[in-house]
Amino acid sequence: MFVLLTGAGYTGQRILSMLPADAVAALSRSCVDTDRPLFPFDLDSATELPLELPASYAVIYTVPPSGEPPDARLKTFLPLVSPTRFVYISTTGVYGDYGGRTVTESGTLKPTNTRAANRVAAEELLSNWSRQNNVALVILRAPGIYGPGRLGTERIRSGAAVIAEADANPGNRIHVDDLARCCVAALDESVPAGVYNVGDGDHRSSTAFTNDVARQLDLPAPPQISRAEAERQFSRQRMAFLSDSRVVDTTKMREVLGVIPRYANPEDGIRASL
Repeated sequence: MFVLLTGAGYTGQRILSMLPADAVAALSRSCVDTDRPLFPFDLDSATELPLELPASYAVIYTVPPSGEPPDARLKTFLPLVSPTRFVYISTTGVYGDYGGRTVTESGTLKPTNTRAANRVAAEELLSNWSRQNNVALVILRAPGIYGPGRLGTERIRSGAAVIAEADANPGNRIHVDDLARCCVAALDESVPAGVYNVGDGDHRSSTAFTNDVARQLDLPAPPQISRAEAERQFSRQRMAFLSDSRVVDTTKMREVLGVIPRYANPEDGIRASL
């Protein structure tokens, strides 16, 4: 099926590279280095698509929400398209704080910050639109995305502190290439529409992850501070990311979406990223 990739940023470029050049076109606000068809497109001002599409096509949408809920960009985009399948990258942040317990796709959504609440609103908008227009909707709820250039190496080199392992929460993450593979797998019409948690299935803390990045860079491990001290030192955005505690179950990703993470062990993903 022909694919309209909307957003050719960090994850979008990886998806683009995995799709045949004659079966994909990308919309991007920024110019990126690719040999795939790429069309300038700004969802903050768009009124029409810059290309003609075949009668049957799928959309992969990677653009983050903007403006007041439920996402001004998505509201602009949806009237412009009529796909048969729509793949949307959301976030596991929609689940909020589960006190370290495991959460599946049927878990209650209780976001604890504005960013996650905006994603809940966007998911609801998209779900209603897909029902009204008979579109097969696949929502991929992704955790922290890492990969080349996304390992926090500058923070480690600067000697920035991390939360002490004893105070750290379980972690959920995915290598960018595995997330891209999930997006491509979701295009298959045999994959049931619905929500899928995606991740590597490894739940070591962000502190443990950062320590391994430092080890592989042959750098000293970052200093560790208490959670109370982190509340005083870290930015509000960083603390929002570190405060919610949950273990995200990815059984459905493996058994229904059919994706086994290539980087199930973060040590391998870090090595490949470096």
